[in-house]
Amino acid sequence: MIQLSPAATSEIQRLKLKQPQKVLFRLAIRQGGCSGWFYDMSFDQTVKTGDRVFDLSAIQLVVDAESLKYINGLTVDYSEDLMGGGFRFHNPQAIATCGCGNSFDFSQASGVNNQ
Repeated sequence: MIQLSPAATSEIQRLKLKQPQKVLFRLAIRQGGCSGWFYDMSFDQTVKTGDRVFDLSAIQLVVDAESLKYINGLTVDYSEDLMGGGFRFHNPQAIATCGCGNSFDFSQASGVNNQ
């Protein structure tokens, strides 16, 4: 299961209002970043074969099956500080994270083939 904090839910809803059409919030992992993997957030209009859809606090969150293996249990938060606002990720499966908070690594990441 994936959780969104009230602050993350509010920010996603605010960003959705700027979209021209009704959209779904998509969360995935991609290769790259300081620690080897990073979280990729986007808006999408379609649910693809193998996607899992979560209804979280009026947000429809879509995650592909491969990414879900590595972010199951993830909590997404949003906070603002003097440097600006940003999403924060708390992944119990991550064994290392970068100082930026968006990049991570986990011991079995080599099996992920998500482009």
